[in-house]
Amino acid sequence: MLRLLLLLTFIESFATILFERGVYFFTHEVLKFTDAGNLWLALAFGSVYVAGALVSHGLTRFARERTVLLAAVGGQIAVNVGLAFWPTPAGLFVGAAALGLLNGVKWPIAESYISAGHAPGQLARRIGGFNVSWCLAVPFSITVVGPILQVWPVGVFWLAGGISVVSCGMVLLLAGRPDYLEESHPQAPSPAPLRRWGGLMVSARWLLLLAYSLMWILATFFPRILDDLGYRVSAPALSSLMDVVRLGAFAVLGFWPGWHDRRWPIVAGLVGLPVGFLLAVSGANLPLVLAGEVVFGLAAGVVYYAAIYYAMVVKNASVSAGGGHEGLIGLGFAIGPLAGLAGVALHGHVPSALVGTLLGALPVLVVCIAGAVRALAATAPRGGK
Repeated sequence: MLRLLLLLTFIESFATILFERGVYFFTHEVLKFTDAGNLWLALAFGSVYVAGALVSHGLTRFARERTVLLAAVGGQIAVNVGLAFWPTPAGLFVGAAALGLLNGVKWPIAESYISAGHAPGQLARRIGGFNVSWCLAVPFSITVVGPILQVWPVGVFWLAGGISVVSCGMVLLLAGRPDYLEESHPQAPSPAPLRRWGGLMVSARWLLLLAYSLMWILATFFPRILDDLGYRVSAPALSSLMDVVRLGAFAVLGFWPGWHDRRWPIVAGLVGLPVGFLLAVSGANLPLVLAGEVVFGLAAGVVYYAAIYYAMVVKNASVSAGGGHEGLIGLGFAIGPLAGLAGVALHGHVPSALVGTLLGALPVLVVCIAGAVRALAATAPRGGK
């Protein structure tokens, strides 16, 4: 069953990313969207993604997890087919909102199936497999966007819909509900470690919000940044470097437990996210942009893994654990574009577009880093009460 779940994760991640990240290259190339237009589109996706993630647990009270997951994947097919026939600005905004909602519902349930019924030691390896599976699909998915846009632009939507048809067949093979770990299970964690891990979870979640806020500014700016540097056709592939690096971080963390119950992954995220973002968004030259992607990708990988691992341990792999995790990702999808739009609005009043972008992102950086530091400082030391 684990192999089925990991394959389903890979396939659905591939289909998701074709729109979630590829659409900005479609709008830049075909519809001639500006940075601001792409940011508004990202906001339409992200603001509704939050709602989907937060209601996913409630939906499983009325229907089994498999039924809700099947409905979400089936809905994606319908939306992508609609976009293939109606690839207009209005159609894309409606489609972005619909896909945001469906993806917000889908991923917490998938995470629960992966994690349910396993003690912390086993859980780390399973989450590692999940992280590698979905992240492995990202650079492949983004890379194929470039060639498709050159020969058949709406093929991006047809491909996403067709892939999800395969996913529907796989969802039907799942159990109706995940098998959760009983609180009385001998390997269930005791209260003291749970309290410490809860503090690490909160700190990691602040940085998860920061990572996805900054990532979505980068995702919407990369088409223009790389085009300006003379890499229009290869822009999607080049922009996926941070995802390749993040995949490497997932692979290492999944098979090396030495980072568990440690503070240093949080500190690495605190430093790496703002530094990597600054380098990547500078757009000064290709080596600097790629260096930023490497630093940002490593930090984002560490933060994401810590956030989902501690959430699943502390909240017993429930759909609500995944819902909280994905809700923060969706909030980042929304806050990032808002910060980017604020930066764009400042472009005419500051020395450069870069300064405007950094000023727009500054409040997000300050609030999220302060929240992460505060939670980390309040976390009990290892072995403490």
